Amino acid sequence: MARPALGRGLGALLGTTPPAPGAPVSPATATTPAPVEDLREKVQRVPLGRIRPCPLQPRKQFTPETLRELADSIKEQGIVQPLIVRERADQLELIAGERRWRAAQLLGLPEVPVIVREADDRAVLELALIENLQRENLNPIEEAQGYAQLIDQFQLKQDEVALKVGKNRATVANALRLLKLAPALQNYLREGRLSVGHAKVILGLASERQQQLAAQRILQDGLNVRQTEGLVAKWLARPAPARGRVPAAGPARDAQVSRLEDKLRERLGTRVKLKYEQGSGTLEISFYSDDELERVLQILGVSAD
Repeated sequence: MARPALGRGLGALLGTTPPAPGAPVSPATATTPAPVEDLREKVQRVPLGRIRPCPLQPRKQFTPETLRELADSIKEQGIVQPLIVRERADQLELIAGERRWRAAQLLGLPEVPVIVREADDRAVLELALIENLQRENLNPIEEAQGYAQLIDQFQLKQDEVALKVGKNRATVANALRLLKLAPALQNYLREGRLSVGHAKVILGLASERQQQLAAQRILQDGLNVRQTEGLVAKWLARPAPARGRVPAAGPARDAQVSRLEDKLRERLGTRVKLKYEQGSGTLEISFYSDDELERVLQILGVSAD
């Protein structure tokens, strides 16, 4: 069965996905016509002051420059795509369109076009993630935090999250690993000062202090990802410190082993630890549930029977 394409969830969540041609019509649908004047399905103009942002919105950063550009476009052409909102007490809470809402505030617009939908918190978060991922509006940390929120708040598994947002599971798993970085390094990723490639290499360092030192070297010396791999490999190859000193890092690994470990981690979508020394070693693959073990075995082509 083919995976649903990214964006299929948008139609479902917005209630705009048409029935498939030839699909059977339920008796309830056949005998009860849809109301013609359902305001929830119509574009309405509402006061801008009635709308508030949604705390579930995964995107937290809105650059002034891009907002001003959007405001200039709205000034010339108006808001072409209505905001999607849901009713919350006497206010309307944004589901999609926060950039348009912020740009409208810059222009001081009295009203904006909206479509009111019914959606629970889980549907709102899913929709916000899908919309932002389609438009590549999220930075890597915002994307990872969105996945983590779906998992933690709604008890979803990584493969369920991947299915809902139209990504493969390895992409979701690798994004979640970024949340293990030191807070300062997460900010570097948000700001675009470090790339995801740099972050993957830095994650090979267990110590938060070493992660920060590696990031400082990258920023100061302008290291690319390959050069960062060499730096991290040297640090990992240092002998264990004397007793009483803070250990520098884990076992010795060269850059090639580190790259292979990253490839295995991306392929299997879970934590992988590779130890190699003079033609021998061990490969450790972590799993956290029976379902995850079954998934890893399927990737490896191993039957559990």
